[in-house]
Amino acid sequence: MEANVRFTHQALVEQSKAGDRNAQYQLYGLYVDAMFNVAMRLLTIREDAEDILQESFVEAFRKMDTFRFESTFGAWLKRIVINRSINHLKSKRLLLSSLENEGEPLEEDEFQEVDQLEIDKVKTGLSQLPEGYRQIITLYLIEGYDHVEIGEILGISTSTSKSQYHRAKKKLIQIVNEL
Repeated sequence: MEANVRFTHQALVEQSKAGDRNAQYQLYGLYVDAMFNVAMRLLTIREDAEDILQESFVEAFRKMDTFRFESTFGAWLKRIVINRSINHLKSKRLLLSSLENEGEPLEEDEFQEVDQLEIDKVKTGLSQLPEGYRQIITLYLIEGYDHVEIGEILGISTSTSKSQYHRAKKKLIQIVNEL
C-alpha cells in the first residue's frame, strides 16, 4: 500500500496547526532551503529573498488552519512564497515587459538541445533577461506552472503568458548564443 504524498509530514503539520512551536521549527528546517531557492529564482536579490522567505513562513504558520492536505505542505508553502515574491516585484513596479506587439503571430522557434548550452551561460542569460521575461521563464520552466496558473499568479491572460514565454525563450537563446 503506497502512502499518499499529500500527507507527507502530516504529524508535524497537525502539531503546527495546534500551535506547537517545536513542530513549526521542524517544518521550517525541512523547507527553508527549498523555499529560499524559489524566492531567489524570482527575486535574484538575496536580502529580498530572505525577507520574503521569513514573511512566507510567518503567513503559512498564521494560516496553518486553512491547510487541508489538498496538496503537499511543500506545494502549499511554495505557492505562498511565489505569490509573495510576485507581489514584492509588483510593489517595486517591476512589471512585465511591454506587450505592444501582443497581437502579432509568434514565429516558430527552432528546436535546440538544452544539452548544448552550458549551465553557466544559461544562468548568466537568465540574469540578463528583463524582469518580466525572467518571471515567466522561472514560473514555467523551473517551477513547473502551466500558462493558466501563471496567468492567475501574475494577473494576465493565458495567451499573454504564452506569448511572453515565447518571447522570453527567444531572448534567452539570443543572449546565450552571444555569450
